[in-house]
Amino acid sequence: MVRPIVGEGTAEDEWLSWPTIGQWPQLPLDVPGRPLVVAPHPDDEILGVAGLMAVWGTADLAAVTDGEASHPGSTVHSQVELAAIRRAETDEALRRLGIDPIAVHRLGHADGGIDEALLTEQLTGLLTPGRWCLVTWRGDGHPDHEKAGRAAARACAVTGARLLEYPIWTWHWAYPDDPSVPWQRARRIDLPPAARAAKAAAIQAFRSQIAPLGPAEADAAILPPHVVARFLRPFEVVFE
Repeated sequence: MVRPIVGEGTAEDEWLSWPTIGQWPQLPLDVPGRPLVVAPHPDDEILGVAGLMAVWGTADLAAVTDGEASHPGSTVHSQVELAAIRRAETDEALRRLGIDPIAVHRLGHADGGIDEALLTEQLTGLLTPGRWCLVTWRGDGHPDHEKAGRAAARACAVTGARLLEYPIWTWHWAYPDDPSVPWQRARRIDLPPAARAAKAAAIQAFRSQIAPLGPAEADAAILPPHVVARFLRPFEVVFE
């Protein structure tokens, strides 16, 4: 379901004061081999599970789009330029995480126009029985996030891979005890200080998203400080 991503959303202080959030079971971290992290846009993987990736020290990335439509009315950059900028930001973010070597599969979908059937086929080719696949939650409220989540779920069902979904915009539009969110499936990953620091550094690599491109309203930051704050917590969350 597409959700309006407007206003400042649920404040991080409200999430952190919710008692339930500290009671979720820990996700076991005994991953079998290299997990596959699926990112509908450059930065989704970093916001959602960069700390987990840093803890593992290994992962492959399926970059579904290049994020060229983040600022559709930009007065500063064309979509071609934004795509190149965001690819470079991803490379820098992964370098800051210290995950090397990492395979980056650039799947070539249009930002805002993911072909769900094709993506299912592509992910099926990258997954194997038991391999962990981390992807944006199917109910996250953003159409690209939900398409990626559904495609990954089908690919995991076909291949026998293990599906784990990470929320991104859910933290904006949802609220504690929101009945539309599967909190009963939530698993928590407490991050050691080094992984948390690496994640914070990786987020800073996405300058095109966390800072304005220019003075025009169309060039405003997509991830202003109140949004970034939700991803600087000492823990991450996935739905199992």
